Amino acid sequence: MRKSTLQLVGHNLNNNRVENDFYPTPPYATNALLDREKFIGNIWECACGDGAISKLLISEGYDVYSSDLIDRGYGDVGIDFLKSNKRVDNIVTNPPFNLATEFTTLGLKSINNKMALLCKLSFLEGKKRASTIFYQDKLKKVLVFSRRLGFQRNDKKGGLMAFAWFIFDVNYNAKPTIDWI
Repeated sequence: MRKSTLQLVGHNLNNNRVENDFYPTPPYATNALLDREKFIGNIWECACGDGAISKLLISEGYDVYSSDLIDRGYGDVGIDFLKSNKRVDNIVTNPPFNLATEFTTLGLKSINNKMALLCKLSFLEGKKRASTIFYQDKLKKVLVFSRRLGFQRNDKKGGLMAFAWFIFDVNYNAKPTIDWI
């Protein structure tokens, strides 16, 4: 493949991926979620990074517990979500891309109500996720960004990959709906 084709499909030619998949969530992504989804009870932002999601949730009046495995200057540090047995009402997070399946599986066991995960749209693909996550019929909504999200500061153009909010609800038992943001 030519270089331009590889770049279009999201291949990282320069191998300059951010360490530990730290891509802070743009404020407009969280605001778009909050315009379309309400949460009852407390929220755990379990990959809080620099607090991008947590701060907006708090400003909207939500009771938020923020933690992360890595210290990025916000929340409780050294908390490995994937080794936790904490139970909460809701989870709202932008999980590390390479651990999204694991976050979803554990998250569904950790919530009383809902979980909203910001993931690549391609998260819908895969035999493992289909059999371990999607066939449970707990995925209620997929909110697809019609504009590509930019994860770099002051990004005006957006990125190369499509993203969506995946809303899971443990009290739901049907096929998901899809909508666009």
